[in-house]
Amino acid sequence: MRRRSLLLAAVPAGLVTLAGCGDGKSGSSKAGVSPSPSVSTVPPPKIVDGPLPAITAGTKFGEKPTVAKGPGEPSKNLTVKTVIAGSGRTVAENDFVQANYLGQIWDTGKVFDNSYDRKRPLVMQLAQGSIIDGWRYGLAGRKTGSRVLMAVPPTWGYGTSGNPQAGIKGTDTLVFVVDLIDSFNSKSSAKGRQVAQSDAALPKVATNTDGNVPKVTVPKTAPPKKLVSTYVLEGDGPEVKADQTVLCQFQGLVWDSGKTFQRTYGSGRLSQFGLQQMQQAVKGLAQGLVGKKVGSRVLIVVPPELGYGDTPPSGGVIKKGSTLVFTVDILAAM
Repeated sequence: MRRRSLLLAAVPAGLVTLAGCGDGKSGSSKAGVSPSPSVSTVPPPKIVDGPLPAITAGTKFGEKPTVAKGPGEPSKNLTVKTVIAGSGRTVAENDFVQANYLGQIWDTGKVFDNSYDRKRPLVMQLAQGSIIDGWRYGLAGRKTGSRVLMAVPPTWGYGTSGNPQAGIKGTDTLVFVVDLIDSFNSKSSAKGRQVAQSDAALPKVATNTDGNVPKVTVPKTAPPKKLVSTYVLEGDGPEVKADQTVLCQFQGLVWDSGKTFQRTYGSGRLSQFGLQQMQQAVKGLAQGLVGKKVGSRVLIVVPPELGYGDTPPSGGVIKKGSTLVFTVDILAAM
């Protein structure tokens, strides 16, 4: 079983799933949208730039770092320093970031978690309740392509309870090296090359890359009987694997009516879901994403037996035996 990152505090805020699709066109229907986390009582930290331990090996961006033990007593404030300055997009609170990281304990230098060995960067939202507060405050304002070194006191880490599973006590200050690979927000979209849409029997999908809803024109013909998954924009990222979680923009329509039953484009949120879990909700959507490249916009046509079949969500525009049409912008996978 793939190990879950210790950094994640809860289900990401702004998450949209398809477990119970409503018929709202903005993706803001109550069904399928995760609950917001409770309001934090922890005050924002004062951010200082030292003291911090030295990175003694693996000093280049993307390399697994080796970090010395903390020098003396750590600050009671949040300590953050950009050790490699990137030139990419500035990260804002509530953005999703894709990052490699290593975390260790200040006093002992014991590494408790890292993504470099897993060879799968973490994708998470810098939002209250979805990540430890040290990351939420420490990474906001940094640019992608940067390596950031942080020392996080318990107040903005795991609190007085610590994390016994990871060997973290409630008094431990934590040291993190974070390589910020990319960031995404609700205006992000696929940026791949356009692929010819020459099959008149399939829907035509717009190729705009401004984060707005791509128009979908469904032909007035019978839908295909088998699953269709084809590129609209082909990215150059790695192929999505069946055991991964994807971060995406998407919309879902009913073939017969052309009506939208859910979407993230223009809604102020993104969608993040595991393909193994999606197999239990809309099997054809999960199958249609496997093997497709990150950075792509994909058209997926799902026949009833791989969608909701004879048990559609109640009260919506999806009926028994509906063929579903999805466009998915694959922003990242982990």
